[in-house]
Amino acid sequence: MRKLSIIMMALFIGGQALSQNDQNNLEMRKKDEYTFQLSDKVTRQKVTFKNRYGIELTGDLYLPKNGGSNLPALAISGPFGAVKEQSSGLYANQMAERGFVTLAFDPSYTGESGGKPRNVASPDINTEDFSAAIDFLGLQDNIDRNKLGIIGICGFGGFALNATAVDKRVKAVATTSMYDMSRVNAEGYFGSTTPEQRTKMLEEMSLQRWEDAQNGTPKYPENGLGQTSNESPQFVKEYYDYYKTKRGFHERSLNSNGAWTATNSLSFMNMPILTYIREISPRPMLLIAGENAHSKYFSEDAFNVAAEPKELMIIPEGVHTDLYDQMDKIPFDKLERFFKESLRSSIVQSK
Repeated sequence: MRKLSIIMMALFIGGQALSQNDQNNLEMRKKDEYTFQLSDKVTRQKVTFKNRYGIELTGDLYLPKNGGSNLPALAISGPFGAVKEQSSGLYANQMAERGFVTLAFDPSYTGESGGKPRNVASPDINTEDFSAAIDFLGLQDNIDRNKLGIIGICGFGGFALNATAVDKRVKAVATTSMYDMSRVNAEGYFGSTTPEQRTKMLEEMSLQRWEDAQNGTPKYPENGLGQTSNESPQFVKEYYDYYKTKRGFHERSLNSNGAWTATNSLSFMNMPILTYIREISPRPMLLIAGENAHSKYFSEDAFNVAAEPKELMIIPEGVHTDLYDQMDKIPFDKLERFFKESLRSSIVQSK
């Protein structure tokens, strides 16, 4: 069961509290603080909007200070279990510097966004969250509806691809350190979950539903990152280094300070999200992954299945979490060129 425990450890990041030593060495980030500095070329304002299930989402709208009209815009979210004050906000800040209006948002049931119970994810609702962000951006007077794109980070890379496949208003999509959350929940890393393990997981979560129904509240497990050791997988140590240290800790991030519900994997294990990835074409796709990332194969496999136009960019020596916040690893210049060219081309195609 060693492989199964590693899988579940990664899927339920969060849970156990920091050790006293960690707390003593970590200046906890306040609720309204960000893990990055706002650019002096950008303004930021808090906004709210609803998805089609009526859940109110909260986001930060980043605007280039030099203004303009008919601007291109990007909806940005992720990583899975993070909040807008972390990686997605950093991406939004950088892309706004480059002339885009950007919206970094907290997904349903997490961060400052609505939805109860808390800390729940859904292949359907989290895909819809991106389309709701596109709804919002398309209603802004300074934005050109023909110049809308999406950036998805980590698990929200998979949702970004799914949203782009179904939502034809999205003209281009990019992902970094992409996870296919349905696939990893259903079959484990590199298909390591056996049929017997899958059955056991589903049996345990099915029975947990009765307990949750009786208690009137979901169970939140304590099998998250907890404390790493020399025996922990390297990628788990890397997650810990981001979410549980001053580098990326945020009080509202469930990966920093909480856990997904014990039954969170149920719908993911039965609802593949990349079934129609080929329908993104003819709109362009850019997949970015670290050379040494444990998750690289998700981007490689998606690239192989997708139709043209598509591009796979591998970051030399990069690991999964490098693309969360490492400015020397995240190819913002490439992202700028990709979206400016792609969204310019979309105007030609739409006429």
